[in-house]
Amino acid sequence: MQEFIDQLPELAKDKQNENKKYFAKLKKKPPKHLDRFMQDLHDEEFQKTDCLECANCCKTTGPLFTDIDVDRIAKHLKMKSHQFEEQYLRKDEDGDFVLQQTPCAFLAADNYCLIYDVRPKACKEFPHTDRKKFYQISNLTMQNVAICPAAYNIVEKMKATMPLEHKSNRRA
Repeated sequence: MQEFIDQLPELAKDKQNENKKYFAKLKKKPPKHLDRFMQDLHDEEFQKTDCLECANCCKTTGPLFTDIDVDRIAKHLKMKSHQFEEQYLRKDEDGDFVLQQTPCAFLAADNYCLIYDVRPKACKEFPHTDRKKFYQISNLTMQNVAICPAAYNIVEKMKATMPLEHKSNRRA
């Protein structure tokens, strides 16, 4: 697994143009059954993939923390929200709360999350491959395939099993 994780950034880079073209077509005319199709691919992949073997998302990137996330986690840690923000978070260039550093301070050595039951919404939903209106998050998905082996596999299976027709205006 670690070897695949180490290769992901390069694999994603190699597929970037192909993925951009695919997602551009997907965005123009998303299939009616896309959400159900993506849910099925997501469920199938996560029957095989154990996030505890990887945790690459927690080691290399940080989620956005909403105000609701901050309040919930701070309460769980028996802290004031502003104390939690000062100790663990910073504002990024967009003014959003993100982790001060990676790997995540709440990632244990065994890849378990120390705040799993109250983790941020972005963590709960990662890698977002089962999200409604999946076609709207293609930029995020293209970032995630470089981080998450499951997201990479889902996108590759999606392209293989749901080819998007390119209609030409030419007549035969």
